[in-house]
This record gives sequence, C-alpha cells and structure tokens, in this order.
Amino acid sequence: MYEVVGIKFVNSNRVYYFSTNKLKLKNKDSVIVETEKGLQFGTVVNDPVEMPEEKLILPLKNVLRVATKEDLKQEESNIEKSQKALTDAKKIAEKLGLDMSFIDASFTFDKKQLIFNFLADERIDFRELAKKLAAIYKTRIELRQIGVRDKAKEIGGLGPCGRFLCCSTFLNDFNSVSINMAKNQYIALNPTKINGICGRLLCCLNYEDEQYKEMKKNYPPIGTIIKTDEVQGKVVSHNLLKGTYTIEKQGKILEEIKLDESNK
Repeated sequence: MYEVVGIKFVNSNRVYYFSTNKLKLKNKDSVIVETEKGLQFGTVVNDPVEMPEEKLILPLKNVLRVATKEDLKQEESNIEKSQKALTDAKKIAEKLGLDMSFIDASFTFDKKQLIFNFLADERIDFRELAKKLAAIYKTRIELRQIGVRDKAKEIGGLGPCGRFLCCSTFLNDFNSVSINMAKNQYIALNPTKINGICGRLLCCLNYEDEQYKEMKKNYPPIGTIIKTDEVQGKVVSHNLLKGTYTIEKQGKILEEIKLDESNK
C-alpha cells in the first residue's frame, strides 16, 4: 500500500496521484511536485489515502513541499507570463502562415519548459515558430499537436451522463472503441447518442461490452427460427436486462419469451 494524494494542475481537470513523501498534507493544500517535465505547482484534492499498487501508475513521483508564499507568487507570475506567451505564439504562427489553433500554454514551475497544446488538421512544421519563441522566453519550447479526444481530456466538461468526462478525470489511456460495441449493446446508431463532446465514439461504450458479449451467448441469435412444443417463431430482438427475447409468429404476432422458459 502507498500513501498518496490526488493533485490537480492548472488547465487540467484530471487528478494525478503522488506519494505524500511523509509530508503532512490535507485537501486544498498548494504543493510543489516532481514530474517528468520538471517541477510543477498543483493543488491537493483529497486528504492522504492508502492505495494498492494495482490502482497506481508506478513509479510514483513525490510531493516535494507545501507551497510557500514565494512559491505562490512565482506561480501567479508563471500563469501571467504563459498567457502572454500564448498571445505571442498565435501572432507568430499567423505571420508564418501556420494553420494551427492553440488551446493553452503553461510554464513548468521552474520555468525550464514552456508547453503549448494546439489543434491542426494536418502535420505542422513548427520548427521556426519554436526557434522564435525560444529566443523570446529563453527556455525549452514544447509544441504538442493534440487530437480532438486529447482536447476534451485537457479542457474537460460534462458527458451525456451528467458527470465529468472520464478522459479528464480517471482514464489514463484512450482504449480502442468501435461502432460494433454500440451495435452489440443495441444502442441506436445516432451520432448524438453514441458520440462524446469530442465528436468521437463514447469511451464508455467499452466499459460493458464484454458483459454484453457474455450475456448474449445464452440467447438465440436474431433471425433464428425457434421450433419447440412451447415456442415457435423467428427471433427478432433481445432484451438482455429483462432476460427475454421477442419472436415473430405467423401473422406478425409478437411474443416475449423468458430466456429460462425457452431453455427448458
């Protein structure tokens, strides 16, 4: 078991878990943490908890310290300068004729890196843009071309279920989602029903797909002709939640059959 706290960063709704490093932390503390990109300023979103290894991405990074007054001033300055950097990047990109839409910009806490996220329909040669930005801000420049799913992950929002987006809260990776998953779960193939706010198939279609596949093994396939002493007709639909399927008899009469009755 590991003692961890959840941390949120500016421009992100996602929670990342860090080792408490034996520090006395509490919800809403501002902290400085160690990340792969360098030092970052974040906010604790829960009191320390014990979590098993299988629920964490190892190795864990540490919370280095509770933020001081000087750290808070530094973070405010970083945010202000990152907004100016975003404006400068847009102007320079426009002068260079680069067709790119910037999402956000952020400095690492130690200002060793300035990171931009942007959208573009095609691959962008941004080398000249990076050179000009590096000359202005005297730090390493990272320009990340992200997709529409990544944009949703970075910005966040509410899904059709009314909850915060899975991708911006707990999903670490984008698993493959196919239209066959919607078909397997008998969901109407209406884009407004099966697409997320990113315009791509809902990630949650993946959650119950295996259960639906397993449940359907007990049902006669749609289109099957059933002929027994008790049941005769063509299977036209399944209702997995009710445990029934519907057959069509001669004369187009529909009858709902319980699965356990048909298996007698």
